[in-house]
Amino acid sequence: MPGDLDTIAGSQGLVPLGHAAPEAGLPAGTGHLVLLGPDGGAFWAVFRASPEYGDGAPDPLDRWSSRVLGGIADRLGGVALLPFGGPPWHPFIAWALATGRCFPSPVGLLVHDRFGLMVSFRGAIALPGPPPPQPDGASPCESCTDKPCLVACPPRAMTGAGYDVAACHDFIDTTAGADCLSGCLVRRACPVGQGLRPEAQSAFHMAAFHRSRP
Repeated sequence: MPGDLDTIAGSQGLVPLGHAAPEAGLPAGTGHLVLLGPDGGAFWAVFRASPEYGDGAPDPLDRWSSRVLGGIADRLGGVALLPFGGPPWHPFIAWALATGRCFPSPVGLLVHDRFGLMVSFRGAIALPGPPPPQPDGASPCESCTDKPCLVACPPRAMTGAGYDVAACHDFIDTTAGADCLSGCLVRRACPVGQGLRPEAQSAFHMAAFHRSRP
């Protein structure tokens, strides 16, 4: 099953980010969950070639995720679970922590052992059977002496004290904040996962985030 999963997910530019034991309330027959996220530039190429990216309708990435995760789940005999479309909302942060490959970072965001602060989840697949053996994970932050994420945000909107979302949006609206639209400087400062997300992909997410300002 893991080999099939890797191949099927990889064909869509996705990569397994970790497996977790099931939680209450999951589909009957669930043995474990696998979280799936973008596999760097491979994902961006697949998504840009998709009908959702070019059709001009709202929420192209969510619609792509619904279609692709649903297709992967069908091929593997599982059920797709998505981080949007609630309520109710699935506990993706708790699931990510349960994989042993994601950890709290000094700025509060999740950090992944391979993708660093650039980790993101397009969804999860609930599968039958027990989870495969997992590598012993360790937070990359433990060996990071400089912790550049703590000082990367120019307006200090995201620090160890928390995240001031309004201050983040306000700064992005200024000339000095233009570089943030190429990708959050805090996420980009993480030494883990450097080069695993194209700038255009980060800019796409930042534009969507900034449009969502209340």
